[in-house]
Amino acid sequence: MLTITIPAVDEFNDDTQEFITAEETVLELEHSLISLSKWESKWEKPFLSHTQHTDEEALSYIVLMTLTPNVPSEVYNRLTQDNLLQINNYINAKMSATWFTDKPGPSKSREIITSEVIYHWMYTAQIDQAWENQHLNRLFTLIKVFNEKNAPESKKKLNTRDALAQQRALNAKRQAEMGTRG
Repeated sequence: MLTITIPAVDEFNDDTQEFITAEETVLELEHSLISLSKWESKWEKPFLSHTQHTDEEALSYIVLMTLTPNVPSEVYNRLTQDNLLQINNYINAKMSATWFTDKPGPSKSREIITSEVIYHWMYTAQIDQAWENQHLNRLFTLIKVFNEKNAPESKKKLNTRDALAQQRALNAKRQAEMGTRG
């Protein structure tokens, strides 16, 4: 969860000809499958795409990430550049100590990933539904761990040392069978 503070500001109300102080507001936000699902329901397009979101769509996602109850809509108009940077860094954070080695091979799938696809991955891996409230990148890491741990042994890549040892053993066996020296 991310907690941000939107600073207090003094504004002039043209209608009443008075200065108004908008108080400091603390927001709690969560970049989760729930937020993603709500956003996709509202905009009827995938959030995790390579197309740039409009300012309205991006602000809408921040509103849908908000866990703090009863936040007036005008509060979001006071988000500072620092607030937006914090939110962006939070959304892009890895949120895990787990790391993966990139395996050479065919390029990654061009499948369009929507909240329903992610729910399918969760249920296929038998991941508890409570994970829909966790940071989305943590959920992706957990799904990837499940996929790698459950992959057939034949698809798991050997490290270089083990691959070379396996190749030497195979060569020695063939030399013995053929009665050759190499």
